[in-house]
Amino acid sequence: MSSAALLAGGCTAIRDHRGYLFDPALTDAIQPGVDNRQSVEGTLGHPSFASQYGPPVYYYVSSTTEQRVFGVPQTEEHRVLKVAFDDSGTVTSVTQGGIDDVRDISPDGDETETMGRDRSFIEDLFGNIGTVGGVGTGGPGGPGPNGS
Repeated sequence: MSSAALLAGGCTAIRDHRGYLFDPALTDAIQPGVDNRQSVEGTLGHPSFASQYGPPVYYYVSSTTEQRVFGVPQTEEHRVLKVAFDDSGTVTSVTQGGIDDVRDISPDGDETETMGRDRSFIEDLFGNIGTVGGVGTGGPGGPGPNGS
């Protein structure tokens, strides 16, 4: 009997919550045209992150995952509250997104494309010999064009 309870306990999923804890009463209290950045932070707390470019926006992000024994964690719930402000700091809109708005991205390859020459390992290793601080270059370690 106890072994059956032990085996059943091993099949229980592990739930994990990360991010903002949503309270509908608090999120519904934010009103466009009425609230500002200070009142939003006073009501909801500091955002998960804020926009760095463009119009000011606060994002409150929450995710709940579930993982079975030896399994990969699966996202069960994902919520994002987006609070946008105008330049004076007044709330212009409050929108919510969910798991349907999440996009999976898959990086392609192990290398990052760069502008410029495509050099081999040997060129990288020996390519700068004699160019940095050489005679007549005026760089550190070598005399300038006047021999000083």
